[in-house]
Amino acid sequence: MDILTVENLTKIYGKNENAVHALDGVSFSVKKGEFVAIIGPSGSGKSTLMHLLGGVDTPTSGKVSVDRKDIYAQNPEELAIFRRREVGLIYQFFNLIPVLTVVENITLPVLLDGRKVNQKRLSKLLSALGLETRQSHLPNQLSGGQQQRTSIGRALMNAPAILLADEPTGNLDSQNSQEIMELLRRSNKEYNQTMLVITHDEAIALQADRIIQIEDGRITRDEVLRS
Repeated sequence: MDILTVENLTKIYGKNENAVHALDGVSFSVKKGEFVAIIGPSGSGKSTLMHLLGGVDTPTSGKVSVDRKDIYAQNPEELAIFRRREVGLIYQFFNLIPVLTVVENITLPVLLDGRKVNQKRLSKLLSALGLETRQSHLPNQLSGGQQQRTSIGRALMNAPAILLADEPTGNLDSQNSQEIMELLRRSNKEYNQTMLVITHDEAIALQADRIIQIEDGRITRDEVLRS
């Protein structure tokens, strides 16, 4: 079953002779539980695509459907709820709240949504992330790998429909990079978590089930590596 459908997605910045087509008619679909790597050079449109899939930005034209619901047909309040509940976002620079502990950062999306924290899920995540002894630490007391694992926990806490990771290993050394990719892969398998990882590193991309390559705002390759 397709959990994500992208139809003729276009994003244009500027007007007339200054118009830049960041995305130019991109279409693809992703099945539930699929692990997709999106690759391409800097400026190819990868991050623009992630922002549109996550409801962070709005397209010039086209459609994004998650669980058969057109996310941009929603009003602002519905879209905000969609972002909190249905999408997990992981960034290269972690984006943790510096005055909050590991547990507080991980549970923040749930609390912002006015819901009760699922303590069983939190405990399981902390164990899987190797953060059980770091629960009360602030971000500046953590290594880069621990900070990124915290951001992954935050993204997974709400059990989102899709998880979007933008260069999740770009700020880490090779050992931490591999640990993060193994963690994402495990989350994909254990939770059947649908995952799209944006990267410029083909070695990272080869760990996914499928590679979509973008150049100049268009898909130039869509290859299934394993099913």
